[in-house]
Amino acid sequence: MLQAQQLRVLVAIRDSGSLTGAANALGYGVPTIAHHLASLERHFKVQLVERDHRGARLTPLGLVFVAEAEEILVRLDRAERLVTTQRDLGMSTVRVGTFASIGSQLLPRAIRRLRARMQVQVEVVEAEPTEVVELLHSGELHAGIIYDSADDPAFATADLELTVLLEEHYRVLVSDTSPFAALPAIDLADLADADWICSRDKNETSDRVLRRACQSVGFKPKVLMRTDDLNMIHGLVAEGLGCTLTTQAAVDTRFAVEPRPTAQYLGLRRTSFVRRGKVAPQAVDELHEILVGLLPNDRLDRRSSRSETARSDSRRPK
Repeated sequence: MLQAQQLRVLVAIRDSGSLTGAANALGYGVPTIAHHLASLERHFKVQLVERDHRGARLTPLGLVFVAEAEEILVRLDRAERLVTTQRDLGMSTVRVGTFASIGSQLLPRAIRRLRARMQVQVEVVEAEPTEVVELLHSGELHAGIIYDSADDPAFATADLELTVLLEEHYRVLVSDTSPFAALPAIDLADLADADWICSRDKNETSDRVLRRACQSVGFKPKVLMRTDDLNMIHGLVAEGLGCTLTTQAAVDTRFAVEPRPTAQYLGLRRTSFVRRGKVAPQAVDELHEILVGLLPNDRLDRRSSRSETARSDSRRPK
């Protein structure tokens, strides 16, 4: 049977490049490291580590195995932290997934208010909405903050409970030195030759909105890069290397960028609190209540989005 310590030994050998380095990292003797490695190789009946006078390196099969082993160790460590935290502090623990930008603006304030109400440990996982939903389904998260298209929702299923926190119009993010930055609205047809920065997941909400909108004016967007790193996205746009879809609240004002509306109706990005439709820790109910209460007096006011929706109705495709 495989043991967690055997997996840690293999990771340490990879990271240190030698059995001696792995022994120092883990606080073992070299014979102990060699014993765990030999046990692993006997189990798989294959060589996982090559050794010579320069040190030790993983074989191709060893690299495949260690990549999976790391994910197992992360989950084991997480489970151990959950148990020890509740044992030592008597706290309940909730795990919440969120995306960057708006999620990072809302969730920290909500957690501070939640911890003022009750003893609770909150673990935050940053991920794109699709991954947050997958982690909810697998039981690894209790709740999450996700975004979706209000006009073409992808996560409205019977086993999920969603509460809309905010609705915002999509905009095109361009460099502030771009000639498009000064326009009251951009005609998407004028961006037929532009490069676009898109999500790693082609089914992500903004990608679906972009493809649909560009198709409606007769072109397919040219993808410069796929990334979910907001700093990278803003940096590329600021340098005039491409453009992307975003919302006003997601714009990082540290970068020289400008979000502009479009002549075409792109729809609304909807930010929601999501949980599985089953019994959850009391802290999830409290967090839900706090998040809903944060927005009416916040700059991300749903009423302003609704008024803009009314002004955009004349541009909505029939």
